[in-house]
Amino acid sequence: MPLALYALTAGAFGIGVTEFVIMGLLLEVGADLGVSISAAGLLISGYALGVVVGAPLLGAIAGRWSRKTLLMGLMVVFTLGNLACALAPDYWTLMAARVLTAFAHASFFGVGSVVATGLVAPNRKASAIAIMFTGLTVANILGVPFGTWLGQAYGWRSTFWAVTLVGVAAFAVIALLVPRDRPAPREQSSENALAVLSRRPVLLGLLTTVLSWVGVFAAFTYIAPILTQVTGFSESAVSPILLVFGAGLVAGNLLGGKLADRRLVPAMLGSLAALAVVLFAMRFAIHQPIAAVISVGLFGAAAFATVPPLQMWLLEKADGAGQGLASSFNIAAFNLGNAIGAWLGGAVIDHGPGLGAVPLVAGIVPVAALGVALLAIQLERRSASVDASPALPCPAE
Repeated sequence: MPLALYALTAGAFGIGVTEFVIMGLLLEVGADLGVSISAAGLLISGYALGVVVGAPLLGAIAGRWSRKTLLMGLMVVFTLGNLACALAPDYWTLMAARVLTAFAHASFFGVGSVVATGLVAPNRKASAIAIMFTGLTVANILGVPFGTWLGQAYGWRSTFWAVTLVGVAAFAVIALLVPRDRPAPREQSSENALAVLSRRPVLLGLLTTVLSWVGVFAAFTYIAPILTQVTGFSESAVSPILLVFGAGLVAGNLLGGKLADRRLVPAMLGSLAALAVVLFAMRFAIHQPIAAVISVGLFGAAAFATVPPLQMWLLEKADGAGQGLASSFNIAAFNLGNAIGAWLGGAVIDHGPGLGAVPLVAGIVPVAALGVALLAIQLERRSASVDASPALPCPAE
């Protein structure tokens, strides 16, 4: 894999740390800024909202700049946003800085996916996407625990100072290693890019992504209380178990990329089916400690095995000037799934069968995603057969 690909991985690592590290610093942020833990928790929701809103806002200019210039600009936004977080004097300034930082998220991963696929041979495109997303998975395994420790030891602002430095380093390696390219012609940079969002395969692909990650986050959001209150682990055991989850993320991500390079559609369908099966199995595994740990690792692998195939599938359906915008919207779709999934899991706990049934309900949603994907494939085949059918001869006059 070319070095430029790892420059994208560095940016993905920084963005991953910024998104998730706040979860481990809610107590410190709340105490320092004088807000409740629940108010501090809204900083996570604010970031997710920024990702969803930032996709169309920054996507509108994506086709007017070269991709390298856009990636560098996004890292500037990311770095300044984290700097603003580190200097925020009050809660609402911190919230605004978090939303600003999130604007770079969807477009970076969206445009980065397009750049990554252009750096490698056609039969390694999905693996290239997986390598870039490895930065996100490594952020969960190493960056977030280190950032949490740093914030608890030296104050939560120190974590954002550290991530600011990561942003500076990522900007430098992208500027140095990512090859130059030219922006799309003016006539292709706006109308064609926006038109891609009206394509039925693209819309069905986005819906598939949303549904698959509703299932992931319905279960993952509540994994700690499941392990402590249902399985019976102590609170101190949760962090090591989450390392198992993180290792599963890395393995599943790389495996999903390799399988998608071989056969994209079976990889996408198979990963969605595997996610549903693992979540259904978790419903029973969480009642036995060893089985619970194994299922958590498999859950991580199955969750991120869906990412390279889903991203590659949408890139193929977009195909052209709208690839960057469609890819950015797919990243926003992942985050929309995160938000809906957290709500769904909470509803199951508060108004449904309870905490132990969360994996079972979560597993139903990827089945729906699988159905949408099958529908998209069937409609595409039907459309192709109609286009390929010979025209009827005109009757003789």
